[in-house]
Amino acid sequence: MAALPGTADRRRIYLMRHGHVDYLSRLVLESGTLHQVTLTVRGKSEADAAGKAFAHVRFDRAVCSGYPRTKETAEAVLAHVPDAPTLEIDPDLVEIHGGKPSASRSREELIRTMNAYFERAHEPGATNLEGGEVFAEAQARGVRAIERLLHADDWHTALVVAHEGINRLILSWACGAGLHAMSSFEQDTACVNIIDFDLGRIGNVRRALIKAVNLTPYNYLKHGMNLTSLEAIMQRDVKDVPV
Repeated sequence: MAALPGTADRRRIYLMRHGHVDYLSRLVLESGTLHQVTLTVRGKSEADAAGKAFAHVRFDRAVCSGYPRTKETAEAVLAHVPDAPTLEIDPDLVEIHGGKPSASRSREELIRTMNAYFERAHEPGATNLEGGEVFAEAQARGVRAIERLLHADDWHTALVVAHEGINRLILSWACGAGLHAMSSFEQDTACVNIIDFDLGRIGNVRRALIKAVNLTPYNYLKHGMNLTSLEAIMQRDVKDVPV
């Protein structure tokens, strides 16, 4: 079994969130779906900064959810790394499927509503907005994707590019909090989380070690980043919209 140098059974996953997007773009409004949203100019710059930070890292595997925004982010990172592996797709890493939010009088009210659902994620049967995916089921498929990767024995360092919600669920699982910590793990756009896994037999996780959370290579100290990622994305900046 491949393992990180100096260890017997340890693997490392660099878990990223995709770069900045505009959920109010013409593409989204015309298609009626968030799935096809692509990176903004700002998002591409964020992904490029992450790629430069990873320039000395050799990835054995690279996986994304398959949505354009994760694919673009992963490709931007891999363009900077030596001997980059072929990018793989795992649909279990797609974002938590959202339901329909109740009518809101402002973006601020919509943000409060969405945060309230995240904070109740640990409650039995809790969903991502009314009619959305059950958080526990979303976490199960996200963890399934990570465990499937860990069961393969041909790698020790992997890049995984997914989404804010699913990353929160994976981190909550990795720290042993179930769903209770889901709302506490902020995930800024193009952020990097580092998780090491000590494995037992057949790739089973014996221990998860969270080495870093929500690193942003384009602004490591987060100076001026006073908004949550949801607040920042909801503040649409026309300069970020792709031409």
